[in-house]
Amino acid sequence: MPGKRKVLDGRVVGTKMAKTVVVNVETTSQHRLYNKIMRTHKKYLAHDEDESCRDGDLVRIEESRPLSRRKRWKVIEIVRRAGS
Repeated sequence: MPGKRKVLDGRVVGTKMAKTVVVNVETTSQHRLYNKIMRTHKKYLAHDEDESCRDGDLVRIEESRPLSRRKRWKVIEIVRRAGS
């Protein structure tokens, strides 16, 4: 299906930049020899046009064109607010 963009869910861990949030995305995979479930995490810079995200929010981000040197994702929705 061409033109389909990747969508990830993650938690906002940084909001100190203008119109940019740092989103921590955690994934799980199984070790191929020991079969242990391993958790890995990666941080993505995402564009937040309205600056509506706060630390701890659960957000959904979508792949986009390059917006700056490290920013290639956009916040499409806030799934759950922090503390609620």
